[in-house]
Amino acid sequence: MRARFVAGNWKMNGSLRVNTGLLAALKAGLKKSENLEYAVCVPFPYLAQVSAALTGSAVAWGAQSLSEHDAGAYTGEVSGAMLREFGCRFAIVGHSERRALYGEDDARVAAKFIAARRAGLTPIVCVGETLEQRERGETESVVGRQLDAVAGAAGTAALAGAVVAYEPVWAIGTGRNATPQQAQEVHAFARARLAARDKALAGLTILYGGSVKPGNAKDLFAMPDIDGGLIGGASLVAEDFIAICAAARR
Repeated sequence: MRARFVAGNWKMNGSLRVNTGLLAALKAGLKKSENLEYAVCVPFPYLAQVSAALTGSAVAWGAQSLSEHDAGAYTGEVSGAMLREFGCRFAIVGHSERRALYGEDDARVAAKFIAARRAGLTPIVCVGETLEQRERGETESVVGRQLDAVAGAAGTAALAGAVVAYEPVWAIGTGRNATPQQAQEVHAFARARLAARDKALAGLTILYGGSVKPGNAKDLFAMPDIDGGLIGGASLVAEDFIAICAAARR
């Protein structure tokens, strides 16, 4: 059975005061569960706070990006090794906001994936199409290109144990979301694309992200190729995130 996983992406939100209450609620509300993992991916300044609060709990943590470089004259960047020192298990790479706002192309996303692997982190590699691309019928070509860029640069073996997150760009933070069937179609395509490289990759954990809420999580997670979610805004509300995690249990 494929692993189930729900990860929160706080984006550029939080404060020491607000985080204290949120982390305490998550620690109390999320217990270890067979075949279901939880994590929160938080802004770099809060990694020490999150590490202290969640150590020993059922909730893991990670970062929202990392440098493709291990060290050097890269002002403002954070390496995978630094993240590991704060107990990170995960690093998001290729989020659509990084691609659109900061010019991260497929090659750089692949380089960051490789850097995360090199540091012993599990990459959560994001793929997804814009509304214009979907309307032109390009969803599969875009998602396939994004997956192939990582697989081609990192090698098929490096994908084993990684996490893929399908996030239709048009559904991120807009209140819109793909229907369960629309999401399932892309997840099935992504799984088949990976399995064509190596049959073992058919078992990769593939998450859905894009305005997931307690009200729609159960229907989305019931789809056969959706293994959980990468949750944005709802991960900032403990009650909502806990409810979404409950919906991912099988």
